[in-house]
Amino acid sequence: MTAGKLHLPNRLAMAPMTRSRAHGGLVSELTAEYYAQRAAAGMIISEATQISEIGQGYIQTPGLHSAEQVRAWRVVTDAVHAGGGRIVAQLVHCGRIGHPSLYPDAALPMGPSPIASGEQLFTPEGMLDHPAPREMTPADISQTVADFAAAALNAVEAGFDGVELHAANGFLLHQFLADGTNKRSDGYGGSIAGRIRLTLEVAQAVSETIGPERVGIKLSPGITYNGMAESDTAELYTELVAALAPLPLAYLHVAEFLTRDITRLIRAQWPGVLILNPHPAADSFPGTPEIGAEALRDGVADAIALAELWLANPDLPARIQAGGPYTAADKATFYGGDHRGYTDYPTLNA
Repeated sequence: MTAGKLHLPNRLAMAPMTRSRAHGGLVSELTAEYYAQRAAAGMIISEATQISEIGQGYIQTPGLHSAEQVRAWRVVTDAVHAGGGRIVAQLVHCGRIGHPSLYPDAALPMGPSPIASGEQLFTPEGMLDHPAPREMTPADISQTVADFAAAALNAVEAGFDGVELHAANGFLLHQFLADGTNKRSDGYGGSIAGRIRLTLEVAQAVSETIGPERVGIKLSPGITYNGMAESDTAELYTELVAALAPLPLAYLHVAEFLTRDITRLIRAQWPGVLILNPHPAADSFPGTPEIGAEALRDGVADAIALAELWLANPDLPARIQAGGPYTAADKATFYGGDHRGYTDYPTLNA
């Protein structure tokens, strides 16, 4: 199938997953090995990668806002391409999900409104409360749009096949979308039209910079992760998707959160490729090939993105074709550490 400039050999994508192994914001040769092992995916969506220093939300996560980071990522994309794969960079600004300890100037994280997440940052010294963010000024918003566009250009220079804009999971763009986190009274708040404005401006700017055929976007309707709350989910995403449709982007990536009814609304509204991380019911976490196949048969998705299964099964398409077995992921090694739980999972042949 084709998604914009991307030609996908199968309908199974590798979902973006933070692994917190990018020391100093730089990916490594180990990162290259990790992604290259999974090059059989129809498409790899990279771990969330910050567009700026102030966009960082966790320790040891990678960036795409410096020349050194671009060079480091080039080693990764070259390795994936050598293995016959395709990889896009997921670009994120974490907004209020951050902490002064992450930034060289010890600044407060930024957000649409000064409302704390109620969550915490993990550090080697212990857990730290997320502070209430500084409310973004119009200049901050303009700079953020420019930072997304610059990071997208860096991604292309780094060899990525495209980018995915992270407007989900409680990060900055999602914070502007949701009325629980966006209490602004200017043109970026209040009505749905105001709350979706930043996401639309980012999508437009990135599309103008690298071409819409290289751009996807991720949404997570109704998710409560990172202290999020939406009172108008159906109306919000219907209006947002209708406004995104004319661009036209390469794909829309929807992470379900017990929201199959919203997925169907989006599917009806979206004219392009829809990639689904399928979680239609409480017993569907983590996603499975069976749940994904059902969504494909039902027509609510054109391709499926799975996460946890990819960690422990680098040859996941082969295992699905064989009917398993599947290696269980070691949750203790999800974040941080070395090669263990990262590049040492065996293939089926091995």
